[in-house]
Amino acid sequence: MTESKQLGGIKAFIVLWLGQLVSLVGSRITNFGLRVVVFQTTTSVTQFALISVCTILPVILLSPFAGVIVDRFDRRRVIIISDFGAFLTTVAIALLLLTGNLEVWHIYLTTAISSAFSAFQWPANIASVSMLVPKKHLPRASGLTQLGKAISQLISPILGAVMLVTVKLEGIILLDLITFIFSIFTLSLVRFPKLKTNISQQLSPALVLKEIGEGCKYIAARLGIFGLIIFLAGINFLVGAVEVLATPLILSFASTTTLGTILSIGGIGMVLGGVLFSIYPQARGYINITFNFTLLVGFCIVAAGLKASVILVSSAIFIVFFSLPFINGSSLLIFQRKVALEMQGRFFAINDTIAKTSLLVAYLITGPLADRIFEPLMDIKGLLANNVGQIIGVGPGRGIGLLFVIMGTLTMLLTIMAYQYPPLRFIEDSSPVQK
Repeated sequence: MTESKQLGGIKAFIVLWLGQLVSLVGSRITNFGLRVVVFQTTTSVTQFALISVCTILPVILLSPFAGVIVDRFDRRRVIIISDFGAFLTTVAIALLLLTGNLEVWHIYLTTAISSAFSAFQWPANIASVSMLVPKKHLPRASGLTQLGKAISQLISPILGAVMLVTVKLEGIILLDLITFIFSIFTLSLVRFPKLKTNISQQLSPALVLKEIGEGCKYIAARLGIFGLIIFLAGINFLVGAVEVLATPLILSFASTTTLGTILSIGGIGMVLGGVLFSIYPQARGYINITFNFTLLVGFCIVAAGLKASVILVSSAIFIVFFSLPFINGSSLLIFQRKVALEMQGRFFAINDTIAKTSLLVAYLITGPLADRIFEPLMDIKGLLANNVGQIIGVGPGRGIGLLFVIMGTLTMLLTIMAYQYPPLRFIEDSSPVQK
């Protein structure tokens, strides 16, 4: 493919968005299938949460270095190499399945390797948007990014549940391989503008550390941006704990098919939220959108933990996922507008490291908390059965329900506290605008 035939500008973004959307759908279906297989095989929330740990830990370790790479090299090539690496890990799972040798620890290992490649893919992908899309179109691009996540959230769980029953894990892996190939093909059609930087020194370990330090100093010098990063990290911790517990909570009173249906209902909410966010761009007010919808998410998490009800949990998940495009899209747009282009690779990588670290902590403690403390407390003969149990019920899953109530309450309290911090509340007024 010659450069003259490659697409640039907004058309390039649309092609890039489409390829990544298809790949994301395939990856999420595979992730859904692997998670269900692990939980059904081990029946342990802790073992189930370990998949999330394997997803997060490589990103935490590699993201700061990935940011330096993204700011120095062709971002399109970084994305292609990352996608190809993830493709190879899926091939490994396919081979293990075909030979009948796939075990739980294989799933942990391949998940970790695939995640290592995503540490490079994510900052390269998100930093490329600011290069490809004119500044005036960034709100719509951010909306489309959230819409893509929403579509994958809608399609993946229900397809994953159906495919697990019909074509088994083997069929899911095959579909994932096809989506990877499509994603790499679309990337070959896109031409990325050359990034103007002041970087001229040859890359070395010392220079990598220096440039990571420059990225950290850049963030620390901007109190509003730093405050937003810390606020989102706190929310990631609380919502990440809920994310780990959602599948075991639902499976405590519903079937795998119902689980897929409920998650797809969440996907419908996310699609609607993504559409509304993408067609209603505005010049400012995105930080208030972030605060308001985070409060709503906290309230819904509390509601979902109060009763083992398909209707209640489905409604709560619908509203939570409807809110996510507004929270993620608004914060992403603020970052894209306020952070210099030549710093965005390092910025998004460092931000991702902080966010993923908070998720990792949530994943590490949530499983043991549920298995060893809260589930026994809410057993029929548990210590809280005669008081809290009279409100939210007792038995399997009710300890997880109590954790939902706690995490949702903390989410609302953290949002109220963050609003009291002026540099964050007025971030759109006081922080320097990206040039």
